[in-house]
Amino acid sequence: MTSALQQSYGGVDAENESIKRTKILLLGTRRSGKTSILQVLFKDLPPKQTFYLEPTMRVTRHTFDTIIPLEIWDSPGNVTADTLGSPLSHFSTVIFVIDIRDLYQQPVAKLVEFVVAAFQASQNIDFEVFVHKAEKLQEDDKYENFRQIHERVIDRLADEWPEFEQVPLNFYLTSVYDHTLQDAFSRVVHKVIDSLPYLEGLLNIFCSNTSCPKAFLFDIRSKLYVATDASPVDQVTHNLCCDYLQMLNSFGPLYKSNATSNPRTAVFSPTQATSPDESSSTPTISSSSSPPSSPPKPIVFPSAAASLTPSQPGTTLTYHLITPHLALLALLPTTVYEMRRGLVEWNVVWFREGVREIWEVEKERSVADSVIS
Repeated sequence: MTSALQQSYGGVDAENESIKRTKILLLGTRRSGKTSILQVLFKDLPPKQTFYLEPTMRVTRHTFDTIIPLEIWDSPGNVTADTLGSPLSHFSTVIFVIDIRDLYQQPVAKLVEFVVAAFQASQNIDFEVFVHKAEKLQEDDKYENFRQIHERVIDRLADEWPEFEQVPLNFYLTSVYDHTLQDAFSRVVHKVIDSLPYLEGLLNIFCSNTSCPKAFLFDIRSKLYVATDASPVDQVTHNLCCDYLQMLNSFGPLYKSNATSNPRTAVFSPTQATSPDESSSTPTISSSSSPPSSPPKPIVFPSAAASLTPSQPGTTLTYHLITPHLALLALLPTTVYEMRRGLVEWNVVWFREGVREIWEVEKERSVADSVIS
């Protein structure tokens, strides 16, 4: 039975929606860390608690809604292409998890087996390899093992299948104890978002209009960034944004908004301040628990800011809620944020409207595809 890890934007349980979901398959040998990845990303499980997770005994499907609806399949270590229960051609992406301390022979053989089977079923499947549990090794050993795993997979593929160069195979070094996991999974999700160029375009316009050197559109709960602007992603900046978002997730419920009596539309926030422009431009929603005569109450889109470098010129990290599940995190020069805050918030309003239109189009397409299929 499918268990919903997150609700959809409209407050309707994602499990009950009749929509077509993009499928991602999670593979790997026993105790490689597949279930830990899902639990840490989507269930807020503390990394130290992953040690106590039971091994996965059967294929389990998890739904997750971001800008598009996803369905992630967590499989046991002994699964094969024949016992999976669904053709490999139904999956857009296959993530294979390898324990960095493993002896490599068994996981590499299993990975090659699935690569060959999947490519024969469909040439549109993306293969991603997570060399996981990187925190277990020292820095030099970590990168040496990563290099060896990469070479062994490529060599084995070349021996088994001469056409292996046609397979889109990407390798990532990951761990549940830092933000490398969020970064790697974000890059995987980017490849299945057809509207990604439009989201990136909105972020580029926002950065240009506000003198912003870097901006991300984050999924709040999982801390995956579903899009970013055209400038390169700096690991330090990404980690800083993830830590800030984690802090807001931890303390935000203490400041939950009372602007609406509907708990499904209430949003968490470290502040209750909303600019006048934002208040007048935001959509309204009626509470299902209120009498028909009750006036509609506006959805609150809170914001927050933290000064990173107090000295001039200084940098400020800002947070703006875009939808109940997405937030804009942007680095701004402190002088711009303090002296031209109205302009920044005005651009946030238009960015929010653009993102909501893209999400509505994606949702309509998912429903239409479900009816066709």
